[in-house]
Amino acid sequence: MTVRHMLKVTVTLNNDILRFVDEQAQGNRSGYINAVLAEHRRCVLEAEMVAALKQDTEDTEYQAEIAAWDSVVGHGIDAEG
Repeated sequence: MTVRHMLKVTVTLNNDILRFVDEQAQGNRSGYINAVLAEHRRCVLEAEMVAALKQDTEDTEYQAEIAAWDSVVGHGIDAEG
């Protein structure tokens, strides 16, 4: 079971932004802001992972190392049982 600790913070928002948050939050500003930031965080982490994977695919030295490991992975394993 994961326990999430919540911290209370004070932020300053532009009037238009606060009005928008209040319209969207359905009475729960904190819940709405947490949900929006969690989704944004997920998108940022996903983009970072995609960029890292792309970098790995373009790294010929890394790809050669992966190919070398792939060629020995099954050695010594009897497929018949």
